[in-house]
Amino acid sequence: MSNELCWLTARELKNCIATRKVSAREVMQAHLAQIERVNVRVNALVTLDAEGALRAAQAADEKIARGESLGVLHGLPIAHKDLQETRGMRTTFGSTIYREHVPTFDSLLVERLKHAGALNIGKTNVPEFGAGSQTFNPIFGATRNPYDVTKTCGGSSGGAAVALACGMIPLADGSDMGGSLRNPANFCNVVGFRPSPGRVPNYPEKLAWQTLSVDGPMARTVGDVALLLSALAGPDARSPIALQDAGEIFLKELARDFHGTRIAWARGFDLPFDARVKKIVDAQVRVFESLGCIVEHAEPDLRDANEIFQTLRAWSFATTRREDYEKQRAQLKDTVIWNIEQGLHLTGAALGEVELKRAALYQRVREFMEQYEFLIMPVSQVLPFNVEEPYPTEINGVAMTTYIDWMKSCYYISVTGQPALSVPCGFTEAGLPVGLQIVGRHRDDFGVLQLGNAFEEATEWGKQKPPLCRTSNESEEIK
Repeated sequence: MSNELCWLTARELKNCIATRKVSAREVMQAHLAQIERVNVRVNALVTLDAEGALRAAQAADEKIARGESLGVLHGLPIAHKDLQETRGMRTTFGSTIYREHVPTFDSLLVERLKHAGALNIGKTNVPEFGAGSQTFNPIFGATRNPYDVTKTCGGSSGGAAVALACGMIPLADGSDMGGSLRNPANFCNVVGFRPSPGRVPNYPEKLAWQTLSVDGPMARTVGDVALLLSALAGPDARSPIALQDAGEIFLKELARDFHGTRIAWARGFDLPFDARVKKIVDAQVRVFESLGCIVEHAEPDLRDANEIFQTLRAWSFATTRREDYEKQRAQLKDTVIWNIEQGLHLTGAALGEVELKRAALYQRVREFMEQYEFLIMPVSQVLPFNVEEPYPTEINGVAMTTYIDWMKSCYYISVTGQPALSVPCGFTEAGLPVGLQIVGRHRDDFGVLQLGNAFEEATEWGKQKPPLCRTSNESEEIK
């Protein structure tokens, strides 16, 4: 039974714990055992506090025994991305500069998860400062894709995606600037949701008014993503862009009738795509049509999206990492140095021009989304690539000029500010996962989750475990 607990949904575990069908301690022991079995193969969790997690589980059981009110995540194991400040737990940001950094406070996200009753197991691996969608760093090394350990898991929430895919945790937090929630979810056959800016308030945050990077939830099902988002969302005075909607909206029923809903199926925005990715994603048109959706090939005008993202990203790195650059440049990886230096060379006029272009882009997309409720497209332009490669340098013969060029299918959406979900949609003949991206109207986070849930219920892709987690019977069934 213990191993089976690792593959229940977070909602199922939550109910089992609350009704005392199983104790929080038993749930924690099952997940710690799974970590011991599997993590050595994939390197997803880089800091582990098993004793602390078991003490917290015991306290959670005692709270139930006393009949106290419970948070929405009471007793559920979770691991925090190694970019989240966590009081008393080493938080390295994947950088040797912060190898021994132990915060004395919790970030707002960690604070909220504790308040909701989630029990922290440890930290999930990230690329250095979350830069790049390939999870490796000089402290902990690379995290490997559980569907093929010779491949990358993506990033920067790569450790989180792998831990979920391998049943080591039922829920994980992540963050997304250019695709860091969506891309690793896509590479690892789990669900990652980039919410609207301000949906999950962020503190501390040097750039408190920025909207390019967001925190958000990851899980193995859309329903569990919604459950986690219910604990993360809601206003907070420490974040000036925090949306005022309470998180409880995400506890509502996700079921919805989609008959007559108009969906735009993106042609690809003239980006190069691996043909295997496009084939698997495009085959899902019939699923949405079976839900009653009206699917049309159309896409908004996203011109200037690349310039906007690259400029604002560079400005962000130069602003937030300048002190590290000036004092510890030799300890930074080359791509982080490049991003910082790009930002340091920006002028006020250049930033002003980009803001004008972003405003115009928003209006073009808004007008397009008045015709269509959702936009669907691939999450990534490539399949999981060799774990030894820092990043793809070409796609279909088209050279990638920067270390993030291959992520345009994700980061074009980042600059529009729309909510976007990565949900599993198939596998290649070699067994590599592929996900599709559901993009919703401005701040319609709930609607995106509803459509993602409907798609998930109509398919079985997300239920296929990684090879290293399958029993012999499960492997035979897949064959």
